[in-house]
Amino acid sequence: MKARACVRKECGAIFLFLAMTVLIYLLYNMEILEFHQKVNTTVIIPRVSTDLNKSHSFCTFQPLSTEDAVEESLLLDSIAWPETPPLPSPVSLEQTSDPAHSTFTILPRRGGGQWQVGDQLEVMIKISDLQSCPKKYGGDFLLARLHNLKLGAGVAGHVVDHLNGSYSAVFSLPWEGDAQVEVTLVHSSEAITVLRRLTREHPDRINFRSLFRSGSLSESSICNVCLRPTQQPLCNYTDLRTGEPWFCYKPKALSCNARIDHAMGEHKQHLKEKEEKLFQSGVNTKVFIWASGPATVTVLPKKEGQPEVKSSNVTSGPCGYYYQDVWRALGSTAVHQFNTSAISQCLKGKVVHMYGDSTVRQFFEYLTKTLPDLKEFDLHSPQKAGPYMALDYANNIFVKYRFHGPPIRIVTVPTRELRYIANELDDITGGTNTVVLFCVWAHFGTFPMEIYIRRLQSIRRAVVRLLDRAPGTVVIIRTGNPKDLPLLVSLSNSDWHSLQCNKVLRLMFKGLNVHLIDAWEMVLAHHLPHNLHPPPSVIKNMINVILSYICPQKGG
Repeated sequence: MKARACVRKECGAIFLFLAMTVLIYLLYNMEILEFHQKVNTTVIIPRVSTDLNKSHSFCTFQPLSTEDAVEESLLLDSIAWPETPPLPSPVSLEQTSDPAHSTFTILPRRGGGQWQVGDQLEVMIKISDLQSCPKKYGGDFLLARLHNLKLGAGVAGHVVDHLNGSYSAVFSLPWEGDAQVEVTLVHSSEAITVLRRLTREHPDRINFRSLFRSGSLSESSICNVCLRPTQQPLCNYTDLRTGEPWFCYKPKALSCNARIDHAMGEHKQHLKEKEEKLFQSGVNTKVFIWASGPATVTVLPKKEGQPEVKSSNVTSGPCGYYYQDVWRALGSTAVHQFNTSAISQCLKGKVVHMYGDSTVRQFFEYLTKTLPDLKEFDLHSPQKAGPYMALDYANNIFVKYRFHGPPIRIVTVPTRELRYIANELDDITGGTNTVVLFCVWAHFGTFPMEIYIRRLQSIRRAVVRLLDRAPGTVVIIRTGNPKDLPLLVSLSNSDWHSLQCNKVLRLMFKGLNVHLIDAWEMVLAHHLPHNLHPPPSVIKNMINVILSYICPQKGG
């Protein structure tokens, strides 16, 4: 009888705890809903941006301080892509970069001798067009990796554009044994020219829609941060706390307050005649370039006292590499392997806040699938969009996931669930038992880089405030990654745009007490095909990186 009473008492405590958790969450949502209702009241007349940048002039850019404006200018300069000649109309493939007529050559080891662990291997890439004529200018987007499938080994290479049709790819040699070079033409310089034009002229090529409803009356309207001027008034949904702009064309019969959801609308390609031929998978998009000679080298153990051979074309190396399908970091934080019990022990007593797109949601899904005691609450949230919550009562682990604010290209999301990451971070107390993990990239692929920069500036300010009030908070940021590139993805979320986002992200958070998950290198170095959502084997390695940041082991 006494044992049963204890069980009943313990179950009652658990039920009370869960009920209180859900109640707090619901009250919090009601508070945010009230806030949103206060925000969505402004009607404005059509406007044209006064931004000095004449391109994409119908986009609304968040106002910048002098300091932020200088930073934005420097960031844009740092990611500037080589200029390429204008394209003829209609496009002809004859003089465009062609992987089938291009080659790479492994250069001999400087000073002679055999390759050894710690050296840098250099490869010369020559790009030719469909007529086998060498290209005379740069601007092609190439990826390179070194791998050994039997060893489960792989490392990303660094590509240098010499602006004359030739490129260098530089690889670190971190393992003994054979290493095979792989070079991929992602996009020709001509395809990049098209992508730049689309972003400049048609940043609204994906639009968004919102439903407005009052009683039995409902209307749908187009929304965006880039809305072309018309005579139709606009509803201004600019966030009062962050200043993030968002607008909808005002419904004819309903007020701006009647907006109830956010959804992706149409996707228009806006390609000129035959430009689609520049984005053919297996022809000139994500296609291997073959070697003009051997594609493999043999790497010997490092010899004591013998200097390492380094390339003069690069000053930094990769952040890590795979060996036996396990990611090994080359930085200051060693990556350790966490089994199920070790994950629970690491996260014990912690609250984990995850924000961002579906590539962060993968981490939430991995944890709830892997940890048997981490139980997800059914909040009846929109599939894929969240919010999601999971609790391990025994280990006092609380994990939350929420999508970032607009733009969002997934399922329909209620307006009450539209939250900006910066605002969410400002509402976190923080501390040594708090983990923040976020990622912003995949839904910005059609927009000018200025919009992405300003979103990151807003988030960075919130991160700085969080670390100022709670220095022990662990903040982890996931970069974007390469993906499969069918035509629509190339035009709306290209690897080229993702690369620019990654460069900006690294520069903007450099020097802060935050940690990076280099998803770009972790996907590029792996032998499995690129995918927007990396496969479980890659996600498992990313989870180990995350946990190694949260629970660094002594001596690692």
